[in-house]
Amino acid sequence: MEKVNTTERLASLRRLMKEHHVDVYMVPSEDSHQSEYIAPCDGRREFISGFSGSAGYAVITHEKAALATDGRYFNQAEKQLDGNWELLKQGLQDVPTIQEWTVDQVQGGAVVGVDPSVVTAADARKLADKIKKKGGEYKAVSENLVDLVWGKQRPARPSEDVQIQPVEFAGKSFEDKLEDLRKELGKKKSLGFVVSMLDEIAWLYNLRGNDIPYNPVFFSYAVVTPSDATLYIDDSKLPQDVKQHLAGKVTIKPYDSVFDDVAALSAKSFETNGQTETKQKFLTSTRASWALNKALGGEDRVNEVRSPIGDAKAIKNEVELEGMRQCHIRDGAALTEYFAWLEDQLLTKGATLDEVDGADKLESIRATKDHFKGLSFDTISSTGVNAAVIHYKPEKGACSVIDPKAIYLCDSGAQYQDGTTDTTRTLHFGEPTEIERTAYTLVLKGNIALERVRFPKGTTGFALDTVARQFLWAEGLDYRHGTGHGVGSFLNVHEGPIGIGTRVQYSEVSLSVGNVISDEPGYYEDGKFGIRVENMIMVKEVETKHKFGDKPYLGFERVTMTPHCRNLVDQSLLTDDEKKFINEYHTEVFEKTSKFFEEDSLTMAWLKRETAPY
Repeated sequence: MEKVNTTERLASLRRLMKEHHVDVYMVPSEDSHQSEYIAPCDGRREFISGFSGSAGYAVITHEKAALATDGRYFNQAEKQLDGNWELLKQGLQDVPTIQEWTVDQVQGGAVVGVDPSVVTAADARKLADKIKKKGGEYKAVSENLVDLVWGKQRPARPSEDVQIQPVEFAGKSFEDKLEDLRKELGKKKSLGFVVSMLDEIAWLYNLRGNDIPYNPVFFSYAVVTPSDATLYIDDSKLPQDVKQHLAGKVTIKPYDSVFDDVAALSAKSFETNGQTETKQKFLTSTRASWALNKALGGEDRVNEVRSPIGDAKAIKNEVELEGMRQCHIRDGAALTEYFAWLEDQLLTKGATLDEVDGADKLESIRATKDHFKGLSFDTISSTGVNAAVIHYKPEKGACSVIDPKAIYLCDSGAQYQDGTTDTTRTLHFGEPTEIERTAYTLVLKGNIALERVRFPKGTTGFALDTVARQFLWAEGLDYRHGTGHGVGSFLNVHEGPIGIGTRVQYSEVSLSVGNVISDEPGYYEDGKFGIRVENMIMVKEVETKHKFGDKPYLGFERVTMTPHCRNLVDQSLLTDDEKKFINEYHTEVFEKTSKFFEEDSLTMAWLKRETAPY
């Protein structure tokens, strides 16, 4: 993670800011679809700042530049930002948010500019009000100024073919999904829904793409009304079988025509003999862009809602849930084979392997499994001090050799046609220190506690976050990331609207039967080591002796199938009940994955050792 000299880039940007009469320029991480993970052509914040983490926000004035990011990336940002930048560590006491920092720069009628396609309408309104109170102006700049600085070096927009996600994996036809969405439009008395989130469009039409690394989505918009469905996409991306899949049910139009079309649709719906009598509006997601909102006519003509597609997508049907179970068995077997191989290479063969060698080997093993489509994110293969960098990305030539005498943290996942995986295991091939064993065991206890918790229907992930942190908190320890995120079904590995953590949005939507979510407490000491234990769990209804308030009670079903590290466990910190739970889990792991190793004595021996009862 080397620093990038941003001096010339910032100088070029500041010249353009003067030409466009902008005093402060904002550069968020997201693309025009508010994607968390983006295509290389949309990596504007990384280009201008040098910081490559997935979460962050850059703001540039004529004299200063600030980069805000959360606790997952403090360590990384300090390593990557050069001397031109001030790092705002979000969430720490007395550190301003990026919005507060921006408003502080507004004096004497200063103009704050932003590309309206990469910020949400709601965020734009809130910030515009704050800037106005300070005497400034919040201005939409149609040309993205960072793109102009980037120039010919900017990567081309991807144009990969779209593929069909068959009903045998999707579990429901896109026609039925459209019908369900139209029922929601009827309930809200809406003219239609303008869909801008890429994973929602892919899910709705039972299609998948490859435009964004690790995320099987494609650049597009969609508009669904009570009578019509339209997909806005570059026609060259649609093979004949996809066109046939949509034929007669979905109209295909060019990607860039969506803004003119929605403007015309919205204007027409409000014209009745020159009057604006109708109160019906179009719906957009709260994540839709300011540019899209403006095209529809603004607040008077748009209702911004939590997306009904996002809500439906997060509740997996039985076919998707079974796909999750099956792909995690195959994926767990791949992880087990990798860990056994890695230990043998390091300890028996004395091989020298760096972090990228390890990540590449794991990917090659996964690639042999049925329905494998690729990775679900960059593999975090980290040894020793690098494990303390929460979202560490090893790069060949700039990474570390795996040290068998240090902690090794591997956070990785894959895309299979029947599901998406995300698993973290922390291992030690030598003799861990007392604090490493203690910290690991406290993290493991939190992971187990969350997996075992039962809660009444209506409970949110915000309410459950402390369940996983309690053992660390008891020792005055903690971690600076969420405890769990939703996971898509052969879709984005990070999927809303549910999650477990302290983010406000996790208090807005309760967990429901069919949600798939991660369980990943951790602990990190900068410059020393890092620990994370992550399993995928699925929400299910459970039986309880009582049902207070006559409510159903919910719990979790585990699906991740690879062992925990015995060498890092301090058994004296485990209760008998926790040992029993781990033993039952390891028995299930062995029963479901050992068939993969009938002719692989090395992995079979490793699996037997790691799943032996406590």
